[in-house]
Amino acid sequence: MSDLFENPMHLMGFEFVEFASPVPGLLESVFSMMGFSKVARHRSKDVTLFRQGGINFIVNNEPGSAAAYFAAEHGPSACGMAFRVKDSHQAYARALELGAQPLDMPVGPMELRLPAIKGIGGAPLYLIDRFEEGKSIYDIDFEFIEGVDRNPPGAGLRVIDHLTHNVYRGRMAYWAAFYEKLFNFREIRYFDIKGEYTGLTSKAMSAPDGKIRIPLNEESSKGAGQIEEFLMQFNGEGIQHIALSTDDLIGTLDQLRAAGLPLMTAPPATYYEMLEGRLPGHGEVVADLQARGILLDGVTQGGQHRLLLQIFSSTMLGPVFFEFIQRKGDEGFGEGNFKALFESIERDQIKRGVLATA
Repeated sequence: MSDLFENPMHLMGFEFVEFASPVPGLLESVFSMMGFSKVARHRSKDVTLFRQGGINFIVNNEPGSAAAYFAAEHGPSACGMAFRVKDSHQAYARALELGAQPLDMPVGPMELRLPAIKGIGGAPLYLIDRFEEGKSIYDIDFEFIEGVDRNPPGAGLRVIDHLTHNVYRGRMAYWAAFYEKLFNFREIRYFDIKGEYTGLTSKAMSAPDGKIRIPLNEESSKGAGQIEEFLMQFNGEGIQHIALSTDDLIGTLDQLRAAGLPLMTAPPATYYEMLEGRLPGHGEVVADLQARGILLDGVTQGGQHRLLLQIFSSTMLGPVFFEFIQRKGDEGFGEGNFKALFESIERDQIKRGVLATA
């Protein structure tokens, strides 16, 4: 994908996601269940680094910080994210020239000033160029915990695959234009999903490096659907879920389940009975997928054989949840599963009395 369109910001993937919570200890317990290890502590702030594979999660518990204010407004949440860039000063200057709003993040003595612009929901979007081993922002601002593996394999999660935004109705075009103008993202998928009572539209955006993917969701109906419910619970637009990739979803999932990680309700048996008709010759062991509630999507016809396996956690940080994904050649987002998943969430909303059917 990187050779399809220009990369003026020299993007190179996600660097980290920053989290905050008004409830002490919540984030740490969730990340431990997901196989992350606490590997470093900030030198002067109540900030810790959790890591697994190439994924960096920063937990910001610093009182009076922007993260603390964000958590007070939105609850436990992803309160910021960072893109890797070749030159942060060049990228930051270009972003401001193109109309990005600067965020002046306070720093203390002996700390790096990380360039940041205003992103989704007012959360900072950091631009990071120090990510080489031994020279990274963590080597400078953090102290690694003695005796702890700096790059723990955890449950086998490797990288952030994508990160999804939920936005107000009519705002999807605004955020698509934001990423297009500043970072030269392109739309790679568009979905219009209709359940029995509600619907959503989704526009999946990808950066020129092909490593940063951000689907945007908005409610398509006038009813109180699942996007509307998120926006009400979250108190605004924000990061709805974070997808983490693995090379062995069954092995990863078995570890997460053993750790007690709650998962979204599995699809009905009919979903698995229909798999062979939908994806003839897919080659996966259906009993193994069904026993774990794993969804399967892709293409197996016309000489093509590309698959995607995925499963979702329950909502774990307020309305925010996680996705675990294994790609076997398919670069989509499980669009073949979207309707089934959407309808299962809709059924759950009806059961909880959130969605009226009459």
